[in-house]
Amino acid sequence: MNVDRLMTFPLPDDTNNFLAGHVALMANSFERLLGRPLADVAANESMGEKVYHAPFVLLSHNTKAEPIFNYANAKALELFELSWYELITLPSRLSAEFVNQEARATLLAEVTTNGFIDNYQGIRISSTGKRFKISHAVVWNLVDDEDRYQGQAACFSDWVFL
Repeated sequence: MNVDRLMTFPLPDDTNNFLAGHVALMANSFERLLGRPLADVAANESMGEKVYHAPFVLLSHNTKAEPIFNYANAKALELFELSWYELITLPSRLSAEFVNQEARATLLAEVTTNGFIDNYQGIRISSTGKRFKISHAVVWNLVDDEDRYQGQAACFSDWVFL
């Protein structure tokens, strides 16, 4: 296991405020592009903890030529049947079956160009081979405060097992 990767992306928990910095990047990029918040957070709540335990799936990947996942909330880990440590070493293309990877690549290219896609649907696969269709997904570019591209994220709350 890559120790540097584990140190850079530790398991989200209360000791690291549920990776609040990365969650802020995702939430700020989402709101800037879509004009609405990623999640409603009360004044006494932590955005990191709120989205980690949210009933929707939230994932992101990095900027490498072959992007690797660098975040998943608890619902995403459950749906894709992965541990945190399995997730942060997984190329994000492997979340789709081989036959669906070309369509996924086309989607991500469109997101790169347009900033986001709202209402995406597609077929994904868990680590144990369970196939599921996601609907009404939002996929967006992650851009920091200096307008540097930092990867892409996706969230959705509608899926059905096939």
